[in-house]
Amino acid sequence: MNPPRAFERVYEMVRKEFLQVRRDPRLRGVILVAPVIQLVVFGYAVSTDVRMTATVVVDHDRTRASRELIEAFTSSGYFHVEERARRPADIMNALDAGDAVLGIEIPAGFSSDLESGVGAGVQLLFDGTNSNVASIAQGYAERIVQDYGAKRASMTVPPSMELRERAWFNPDLDSRDYNVPAVIGSIMLLVCLLLTSLAVVREREIGTLEQLMVSPLTPFELVAGKTIPFALIGLVNLAIVAAVSILWFDVPFRGSLAVLLFGSILYLLSALGIGLFISTISRTQQEAFMGSFLVFMPAILLSGFMFPVSSMPTIFQWLTLLNPLRHYLEIVRGVFLKGAGIEHLWTQHLALLVMGVVILAVAAGRFRKRVG
Repeated sequence: MNPPRAFERVYEMVRKEFLQVRRDPRLRGVILVAPVIQLVVFGYAVSTDVRMTATVVVDHDRTRASRELIEAFTSSGYFHVEERARRPADIMNALDAGDAVLGIEIPAGFSSDLESGVGAGVQLLFDGTNSNVASIAQGYAERIVQDYGAKRASMTVPPSMELRERAWFNPDLDSRDYNVPAVIGSIMLLVCLLLTSLAVVREREIGTLEQLMVSPLTPFELVAGKTIPFALIGLVNLAIVAAVSILWFDVPFRGSLAVLLFGSILYLLSALGIGLFISTISRTQQEAFMGSFLVFMPAILLSGFMFPVSSMPTIFQWLTLLNPLRHYLEIVRGVFLKGAGIEHLWTQHLALLVMGVVILAVAAGRFRKRVG
């Protein structure tokens, strides 16, 4: 094989793919506009933060101490009192109707119990329909009550211990800073899966793949010509989504751009290989589209994007190690939030390299066999 001639043929294939993208306005929208829309939707809609949670209060004590406790809840920004009721049954009705997530019942004698030092009780009732929201709200509420109790105790007894807390890497514990960088990996995976699988199948459907097969192109050149354009498009998506994350959502970027770029290139090997493999088992574009989503959804669920890997059953925790998206999200979050370098993320890079080479080699071998 003459290397200069092979390079020219691959270049013409890449040029053909970009011309096809340029001539298809819908495809340009998928490549350039859809990632930004997805990022904005994820950035604003996907959040585990609990803010202004609807709360119903029944205050049987009606003293300064009980009012200060209620004020501690509302001033935190996590809870908003929707109703100040008189009967405990009103709390149950509000929780049953979905009008409140938290019900606070302060018993009579709350203030006197505080003053006497015997300890005062407060009842907190949560709507557990959404277990995630309920557990987070419960943690906030318990912390507010504990802080209030410690503050009251310090007024009479000097504290013997001072607790100082600090959250590293995400001081405000903002879920957006954690979730938005992860969208980069999901968008790159989705775009590469769809574009690679659909492009090859489309060539087969319209009959141009047979024309390419009888051309001087070798199977390797055909694979390279079909994957290189979408790898470049994936890097463009990386630049767009990263820029929107930093400039619009104000997500901190503390690491090295070179480490992020290197990890992204290794990740693209797996994404393109999976897309190429789907194209070899699909006869129509509809099959390729469905096959892409059959891969995409499990990859998202087993990546740690939405649910912590540590909370999954053991067998699924092992399965996540075979998911390229999991390793890439660790790289993205480490680079963005921690400023981690290659010395801290080398295992993730190595995993992506091994998986990328294996997946792409298997897909390319199957593709060459189909072409042959």
